[in-house]
Amino acid sequence: MPSIDIRPAVSNDIQTLVQLTHSSETSHTWQMNNLYEEGQIQASFRRIRLPRPFQLEYPRQPAAIANCWKRKDLFLVARIENQHCGYLTLEIIERQSARITDLVVDVPFRKQGVATALIFSAQDWLRSNGIYRVLLELPIKNEAAIALAEKLGYVYSGFMDGFFGNREIAFFYSLTVR
Repeated sequence: MPSIDIRPAVSNDIQTLVQLTHSSETSHTWQMNNLYEEGQIQASFRRIRLPRPFQLEYPRQPAAIANCWKRKDLFLVARIENQHCGYLTLEIIERQSARITDLVVDVPFRKQGVATALIFSAQDWLRSNGIYRVLLELPIKNEAAIALAEKLGYVYSGFMDGFFGNREIAFFYSLTVR
């Protein structure tokens, strides 16, 4: 496994990070079913296979990074052999928890531990800053990110319809870091 260097972002990183491939391919999604009965409302999700692979666009405009990167509470960059390969951003919520808002790994570097290294680095930073709850927000079609969250011990903690700018449903996964 290659050595992954994780460090805080600097302004010179931004243009390179915007150029990373933010989209991914998926062959599954989660289908939402609602049940409304007197005295009961129920929402359930069922994982389904799509008829053909689907190109999943990133739910935010990558170019927006250039405008908001300084407003993030943490912005980490991953590099392998001095080549930018991914990044993570997070925001602190009321000094008690944080939410990871962006997690991107460029195509040639996927499945090499980059996303895991970014998440672990963010968790270490949160612990050192006295924050012990972290939330991941993920599009329901991003099967790779959902599988990673579950592999790392994150627990499904809810959803929100139309959460992202593209009106995609978001799944939320949370973890208490100690």
